[in-house]
Amino acid sequence: MRLSRRTFLAGMGALSGPSAVRAQSLQATVHCATEWAFTSAKSYGNPFADVELDVIVRDPDGAESRVPAFWAGSQTWRVRYSPAKPGMHTWRTVSSDAANSALDGQSGTLQAAPYNGANPLYRHGPLRVAKDGRHFAHADGTPFFWLGDTWWMGLVKRLRWPEDFQLLAADRCRKGFTVVQIVAGLYPDMPDRDPRGANEAGFPYDEAYAQVNPAYFDMADLRIRHLAESGIAPCVVGCWGYYLPILGIEKMKRHWRYLVARWGACPVVWCLAGEGSMPYYLSKNREGDAKAQRTGWTELGRYLRSIDPYRHMITIHPSTSARATVDDPSVLDFDMLQTGHSDRESIPNTLKLVTASYQATPVMPVINGEVCYEGIQEASRQEVQRFMFWACLLSGAAGHTYGANGIWQVNTPEQPFGASPHGRSWGETPWQTAYQLPGSGQLGMAKSLLAKYSWWRMAPHPEWIEPHWAAENYMQPYAAGIPGELRVFYFPRTGRVNHKVKGLETGLRYRAFWWNAASGKVTELGTVSGSAGEWQPPPPLIFQDYVLVIERA
Repeated sequence: MRLSRRTFLAGMGALSGPSAVRAQSLQATVHCATEWAFTSAKSYGNPFADVELDVIVRDPDGAESRVPAFWAGSQTWRVRYSPAKPGMHTWRTVSSDAANSALDGQSGTLQAAPYNGANPLYRHGPLRVAKDGRHFAHADGTPFFWLGDTWWMGLVKRLRWPEDFQLLAADRCRKGFTVVQIVAGLYPDMPDRDPRGANEAGFPYDEAYAQVNPAYFDMADLRIRHLAESGIAPCVVGCWGYYLPILGIEKMKRHWRYLVARWGACPVVWCLAGEGSMPYYLSKNREGDAKAQRTGWTELGRYLRSIDPYRHMITIHPSTSARATVDDPSVLDFDMLQTGHSDRESIPNTLKLVTASYQATPVMPVINGEVCYEGIQEASRQEVQRFMFWACLLSGAAGHTYGANGIWQVNTPEQPFGASPHGRSWGETPWQTAYQLPGSGQLGMAKSLLAKYSWWRMAPHPEWIEPHWAAENYMQPYAAGIPGELRVFYFPRTGRVNHKVKGLETGLRYRAFWWNAASGKVTELGTVSGSAGEWQPPPPLIFQDYVLVIERA
């Protein structure tokens, strides 16, 4: 056996030199991935499928976790471990080939030091569902605001590493994005083994999906690591849903085990699949495939829960609602929605799905994970992006995912993505143009406004303003807040403001202001008293959508 170590998040260079065959003490940092390797003298016909290696880690309090290792090529297996607590951890290996002493029965220690940096994903720990069941928080309880971006094909070589990927990540970090939804190599909108799905090292698997290509995932590591180091949580989508019938349950389990071993030590969120119950575009058995996918992803959700030692949050990207994409919603931690790409025509379905999910049981956070990519079908421009953000947030969503047409499929000027299997293209806007569309910056400003308050304690209160939105008129205001502390209203239109704020608490004084949803400019409205129980705001100076904030003085 050859045993080596490195800190995964500190660099992807060569490992340190070989050590003696003995237990070794490793150094680590809390919530940061540390990696070490085992080299087998014994060879296998298909190391990816023929042998499994786990590392049993005991933390300073005596709790044990089983951490999967992954085949890294040749005769090498690696393990990545992220300690949750400082202090001395001990580890030992367990292999399905117990006769291979290089893989089975090895042991050692790992000394974990506290993290002292500024990255919130490491400082506060990975993401969890908050105690109220409505929002997200870090492991230490610090609230987490989900502002996601959609990079479905962000691991392909069209988004060049490092220059393109780092440029896009820096832009999203500057604008306040906290999540990127990204697919782990088995993509939508293309047939099996389509060259558009390759990265610098080729495809993730061989043609039979029997053996993984470690070099593909080495290149993917660079990108996933960079997102985490930028303070952006990768929402890893295991594949597009129609790959389940292609691979079958057992190969898909092996795929998910590999992802957990590769990236589980990072601050990730797991998404079982994209459009989980959607059959392949040209399927001749759509009803049968959809039913099998729904049942299969439920089984895969239970499997993923059982093998992930970090208990990262799990969801599935749906055609409508994640709850409706599995047979048992308890395999999910939060409900992800997809509500349409038809500009304003998608508003009714969006509000229907968001409000239904918020009111459903079991209670779980709601994220609209795909709606009206900016610029798709030459529509869904920035004003629609603002509407969807504010309407969803003030209706109970725990955050929001943005998308731009051109980024999700990684169009470039030289190489637009081209046609989907159904024969038509979603457009040719290059990602270099799409990432500068104004909607992304305006949603970042909206998040910054809410971040000034205890946004995680807000709840929908449509009764706070009359008239308010309803199925008869979605262009009336939306309202949410914290009784006695904060009221936030979104006015999609301010041509005529004859609305009344209702139910103001007597004896309290409030500061009120209009917030320009496009520019972030504030117009002060002075002090509002609840003595009369209601108040009619004066109209803003510009005919457009606005946010009205009433905060306790």
